[in-house]
Amino acid sequence: MTERQETAGVEPGAVTGTAGGTARTGRLYGVGVGPGDPSLLTVRAAELIGKADVVAYHCARHGRSNARAIAERYLTGGQLEERLMYPVTVETTDHPGGYRGALDDFYREAAERLAAHLDAGRDVVVLAEGDPLFYGSYQHMHKRLAHRYPTEVVPGVTSISAAAARLGTPLVEAEEVLTIIPGTLPEEELTARLAATDSAVVMKLGRTFPAVRRALERAGRLDEARYVERATMAGERTGALADIDPEGVPYFSVAVVPSRVAALDTAGEPFEALAPARVPERDAEGGGEVVVVGTGPAGPLWLTPEARGALANATDLVGYTTYLDRVPVRPGQVRHSSDNKVEGVRAEFALELARRGRRVAVVSSGDPGVFAMATAVLEAACEDPYRDVPVRVLPGMTAAHAAASRVGAPLGHDYAVISLSDRLKPWEVIARRLRAAAEADLVVALYNPGSKSRTTQVGSARDLMLEYRDSATPVVLARDVGGPTERVRTVELGALDPAEVDMRTLLLIGSTRTRWVRRGGGQQVVWTPRRYPEE
Repeated sequence: MTERQETAGVEPGAVTGTAGGTARTGRLYGVGVGPGDPSLLTVRAAELIGKADVVAYHCARHGRSNARAIAERYLTGGQLEERLMYPVTVETTDHPGGYRGALDDFYREAAERLAAHLDAGRDVVVLAEGDPLFYGSYQHMHKRLAHRYPTEVVPGVTSISAAAARLGTPLVEAEEVLTIIPGTLPEEELTARLAATDSAVVMKLGRTFPAVRRALERAGRLDEARYVERATMAGERTGALADIDPEGVPYFSVAVVPSRVAALDTAGEPFEALAPARVPERDAEGGGEVVVVGTGPAGPLWLTPEARGALANATDLVGYTTYLDRVPVRPGQVRHSSDNKVEGVRAEFALELARRGRRVAVVSSGDPGVFAMATAVLEAACEDPYRDVPVRVLPGMTAAHAAASRVGAPLGHDYAVISLSDRLKPWEVIARRLRAAAEADLVVALYNPGSKSRTTQVGSARDLMLEYRDSATPVVLARDVGGPTERVRTVELGALDPAEVDMRTLLLIGSTRTRWVRRGGGQQVVWTPRRYPEE
């Protein structure tokens, strides 16, 4: 028996005999055999299986191998067969390392068995259902052997491609995103990922099916979901996932949430051209709804999975033009943009769309319940003829929290949130609330501080706060947080210049307890202690 040498100067793939001569090792092949139909093997896969010295395959303790059954017609009968039998699958084990320890030992032992053949100069084909590197058992052999022996991986048709083909339904189109999810994830994680994506395939059903079904329902995707069992195999079954009996769902089944593009109605006109009286009448069974979506202060990184899913699921998007432009364009969706000063009209328009059967997402910056569109929508929704229109509000990160995170934790204790805009309430009310917050020694977050038509509010607020705060009190000026022109800095209250504050700036004014400290490396942090001294 020869012994493999890991010394410099020895060609990869060669072994050195006891007499000092060299001989070629065998080659390792990870061969995908496709989803079940033997005719779906690639030509390369069939060639390698037919001429291999050794054919290896994984199986459970019952000894049957789907991969071998698929490849059987390509076996010549002259190959050595290595059956790699898992010690456990889903059952418990008394292995001292638990389930993972038992599998690690198995993979190591299996790799050693294959290495013995390779060292003897035999070519080894490891069969893998679907594709070898896609949730495949072969990958565990690959990680242990590919760096030691010449290796080739032959891709195969995955169960995902087979399922889509059997359904005759596009998985993704245009800029849609496909998410592949193992059903073994926790239910909350399944729900979040299903809500956030355009299209999805959930693998490894079997005993996970009830949790997957609940996650699809909670994510609002159950009606779209399709079920495929044993795609291209004997006993294949497809159907609406909502109609599937959980009893008897096998491991070799998948849930498919296909492309939304084809399902979306492309009819519609832009907001400016469409009066509520001209909204198309309901053209499908089932009622519409309005979802008020908080998109965070800026960009997709601030979007929750639930909000992302609602935006993708909508037939119509309604919002202020600037905020609507942040939402990716999806084929089939109708976008209705408008000016920022018509919140009431925009709310009624969205409700009218929903009343006639549309799924409407009202786009709101930050959190929709903080000086944003949720109030306008709910105010209209509580009046006739919209009382029966379903309305949901999905939270988003509000600007105060985003700004605070950039400097540390200035909102670490009690704080007040006040809008300086006097367009909907008189300045006297604003001043009274500022004074109350200052007297209570609260940190104050100031929204809507100034605009081209409102130039005095910031200076007035500063002067009022100086009646209760030291001039050295830290003030965080946060502009366009999360956006391309983000600028966040901290100044003393007495040095606050109103000319440096515009509508896109948020102010955080510290309490008497707020600290402003320079740390190592020049980092400046602002935080408010959680403890407050007893009087």
